[in-house]
Amino acid sequence: MHIALRIALAASAALLTLGVAQAQEKTLKIGTEGAYPPFNNLTSDGQLVGFDIDIAKALCDEMKVKCTFVAQDWDGIIPALQAGKFDAIVASMSITPERAEKVDFTHKYYNTPPAIVAPKDSDIKGVSKEDLAGKTIGVQGSTTHFNYSTKTYTDSTVKPYPTAQEYQLDLANGRLDAANDDIVVLQQWLDSPDGACCKLIGAIKPVVEIHGPGAGIAVRKGETDLVNQFNAAIDAIRANGKYKEINDKYFKFDVYGGDS
Repeated sequence: MHIALRIALAASAALLTLGVAQAQEKTLKIGTEGAYPPFNNLTSDGQLVGFDIDIAKALCDEMKVKCTFVAQDWDGIIPALQAGKFDAIVASMSITPERAEKVDFTHKYYNTPPAIVAPKDSDIKGVSKEDLAGKTIGVQGSTTHFNYSTKTYTDSTVKPYPTAQEYQLDLANGRLDAANDDIVVLQQWLDSPDGACCKLIGAIKPVVEIHGPGAGIAVRKGETDLVNQFNAAIDAIRANGKYKEINDKYFKFDVYGGDS
């Protein structure tokens, strides 16, 4: 009986150890676009880099899980999450009521304003509806910036593009009068040789009902535990200095956008 009991206890301990090991080895698949620098981008050798990627890695370290990354076209990123292609989206996705009907969000991990850019010789003076009347504005489709442009610039032609790089190319080549996107994305482009054509017209005051409270991490509906784990990890890296370390690698200001 004593031998049998020892064998049973040993077996239970082994199963417990295996369960702990499996928990420690849990892998999360993170979906991102890979075409939205400096937040996420694919290098020439196929590596995903950028602020989103570094933040995701820091959050995974804090959660003590292994993370792998999947590049996904923006238009299909929510359907791919819902289909189980990955477990979470870390891709500068603005938290909006429309998206919240399809996915669950963490609280924000950054919040920056949108802006308008135009060619250096443009006569555009500001970012209002009147300033852009009669102009053709390029913007990435299926984004809050596209929604804002179509609702606000009703006297303009708003042209959607699959990626930011594509509207940037058309703007540089004179096929657009202006473009609307996140100010950080636009400023990085303006600071590059490709963006030498153009200038920043001005920032747009965000409309919470359209732009949301910031960019969050999206998971499948009902996965509350995962949302809570991400939220705790976001708070932890904000508190322990890791967020600032990543922030300062990419930006000269706090991209988090205040305490709200």
